[in-house]
Amino acid sequence: MCTVVIDAADAASLRLLAVRDEDPQREWDALGAWWPERYPGVIGIRDRRAGGAWLAANPAEGRLAVLLNRADVLDLPADQALSRGSLALESVWGRSPAGTERMHGFNLLEVRPEGSRVLAWDGATLRETPIEPGTHMIAHDDLDDPETPRIAAWLPQFRALGPTALSTDWRSDWVGMLAASAALSPEDDRAIIRDNRPHGYPTQSLLYCTASVGAAGIDLDYHALPAPAHWSAPTT
Repeated sequence: MCTVVIDAADAASLRLLAVRDEDPQREWDALGAWWPERYPGVIGIRDRRAGGAWLAANPAEGRLAVLLNRADVLDLPADQALSRGSLALESVWGRSPAGTERMHGFNLLEVRPEGSRVLAWDGATLRETPIEPGTHMIAHDDLDDPETPRIAAWLPQFRALGPTALSTDWRSDWVGMLAASAALSPEDDRAIIRDNRPHGYPTQSLLYCTASVGAAGIDLDYHALPAPAHWSAPTT
């Protein structure tokens, strides 16, 4: 139940704030070049168990991808499902998913020179939603879905900050908004820094990244939270 906030200047230039929710018992590696043989030059947040990525970037190609889980219509045991961990890596390598009958649901945010989009797979249909200019949010349902409580609560607040291109320090503005959201209890369904266990999932917010993608390249920052579902302002 991750969350991504997006501000798109145009089809291929955008800035984002991505918060990762995962089971704290599932270990990960911080931002790095963890796949030098298969994906040389690609950097990302690596899942140690499956070896895939939640977020990945290919700076040489101007590509970035973030993976979010979503509900699906599949009656498929977890041990028979294909891992979704390859999706972000394959995306930044230039190979987008075409849909698969043996993979649980996902939203895949793809930032690409040819145009940014969200690919949504519900186990039956793969849908594409282009990222139009402006500020957007996505979680476990559709882009800007008003039925998602955290989007209904915080998308208007992020939009009220105005375009990031007009800010002298957009990262501080957006991280400040994330800090404001953390005044909510992490169990509150409006929260962005989350504890999803009361909602039936073992996941909690563990880290966040900010990224700027455009003609000047990719500028990507990583921050781990001090404890699962607990906010702390960055030290740098």
